[in-house]
Amino acid sequence: MIRNHATQSRSCPTIIAVLFFTLSVWMGTNSVFADDREQRDLVDQSRMTLANFLADSNMTWFRDHIQDAKGLFIVPQYMKGALIYGAAGGSGVFVAKDEKTGEWSEPAFFTIGAASFGFQFGAQMSEVVLLILTQRGVDSLLLGNFKLGADGSVAVGPVGAGISGATTPNLSADLLSFVRAKGLFAGVSLEGAVLISRDEWSRAYYGKPVTPTDIVIRREVKNPHSETLRGEIRKAIEGK
Repeated sequence: MIRNHATQSRSCPTIIAVLFFTLSVWMGTNSVFADDREQRDLVDQSRMTLANFLADSNMTWFRDHIQDAKGLFIVPQYMKGALIYGAAGGSGVFVAKDEKTGEWSEPAFFTIGAASFGFQFGAQMSEVVLLILTQRGVDSLLLGNFKLGADGSVAVGPVGAGISGATTPNLSADLLSFVRAKGLFAGVSLEGAVLISRDEWSRAYYGKPVTPTDIVIRREVKNPHSETLRGEIRKAIEGK
């Protein structure tokens, strides 16, 4: 019995490694052959996801407070699959606001992934938007390797038809997470999820090697294709 317990303990890192390897296959994280079509598709899907959130009557608080955000992290397809042990993740874009001009940056490309333990079964596809409320939250993403809850606090954002602009959650959190799953809304905690920059995708989209800081802060690159996404953000802030 003791030997079996030790074997199970040693197997845990292996299980985690297998989960994240599977997740990387889902998202194409290990591919060095990502082309511009994939990045353009992700930006287009991110715009559609943001539009879906803004158009939904259950996202009143989100709409009322998007202008308070210093940044947005948008994941059009957050896949969660489980059979006893679970893995979840997807690809997303990170944009941030210039505090002086109010202009939103070009998108930097990231992946988000998490593992979970305990009895669970099934699979689910969701849309995720993180409102980044503090400069600490923005700075943490700029590092390119960021763990929610450790490098920055995250709380579940308020969702529901009865949630108004006067209803506020704990705004001391660096980020608020909002999740849509098949037209339903769930208070899904993303604490413990890891965000990692996809520098090879940014290179493909902008035509040269760039870091999240180069894109979001220094603004060294531009791709006219992203104007539709940034235009959607501007419309949301202006309340149109």
